[in-house]
Amino acid sequence: MYKPAVIEAPSVLGLRPSGVQELPTALLATGLAERLGAVRAGRVEAGAYDPERDGTTGILNAAGIARYSVALADAVAAVLDRGLFPVVLGGDCSILLGNLLSLRRRDHHKRYGLLFLDGHTDFYQPSAEPTGEAASMELALATGRGPVPLTDLEGRGPLVRDEDVVAFGFRDAAESAEAGMQPLPPGLRAIDLDGVREVGAPVAARRAIDHLAEGGSSGFWVHLDVDVLDDAVMPAVDYRIPGGLTWRELESVLVTALADERAVGFDVTIFNPRLDPGGTLAVRLAECLYRGLSARTGRGSAAHAGAGPDQFAARDAESQTGD
Repeated sequence: MYKPAVIEAPSVLGLRPSGVQELPTALLATGLAERLGAVRAGRVEAGAYDPERDGTTGILNAAGIARYSVALADAVAAVLDRGLFPVVLGGDCSILLGNLLSLRRRDHHKRYGLLFLDGHTDFYQPSAEPTGEAASMELALATGRGPVPLTDLEGRGPLVRDEDVVAFGFRDAAESAEAGMQPLPPGLRAIDLDGVREVGAPVAARRAIDHLAEGGSSGFWVHLDVDVLDDAVMPAVDYRIPGGLTWRELESVLVTALADERAVGFDVTIFNPRLDPGGTLAVRLAECLYRGLSARTGRGSAAHAGAGPDQFAARDAESQTGD
């Protein structure tokens, strides 16, 4: 059994102020924290957004992201020190750096892994990324590729080793290569959408977790960019691409990953409530997150039977829309 602690991380320093910063408010308004029985562990505010690319690094808000990563790492560390399970609601994907920094600080001799659920591989370098958005580079930065101010935070870089990462469910490889994104390194395990479909999401997820558990790993972080979902069922994202996981597939992956006792934290990014004016996608996403996280809390069967807000008590057929 464990107790989740929700940290709000509404930074858009790695993207733009398009609405992604409203993700925590939208998901919490569904009653997600109450239903999970989660502690509210505070909100880490970002500094002012600068729309000009940094002349040295070529990245928007590079110094601001570095400062934010340290502040977020402090908040995550405080949750971990209390024996709680951090659930970080972003924000754009650059918040991953602060989450991983919190793990890197704990003991430099320990290795932590990363399950990277994203429709894109986010492995750009600044010279190729058209707008300088760190949200298109965070996996490269986390593995030590890119400008030093963001690849060697507190002198602790890289934040994660190639062999301790599984990139899961992405579908942008050919398109991104044409745009100039560097390929994933051979040491980093990659299971693209076709690979997931070849064996089925539950089997693919178990293989990913087994890989992250190899070699004496001390645990793993789970990063979710909601554009890993099928664009047909999750259009409320800024960079849309066709295809993606169904709700049922994503839920099975989250259940497999978060039920594993080696999972040490979880973040959610990129959902844009301004592209969900009726709020229906926020409710469906919250239900998906609840099902995944309740695999760890043990609250699932009772809560799903009727506890919590009425909006979570949708029939199973409705909950699987898009399967």
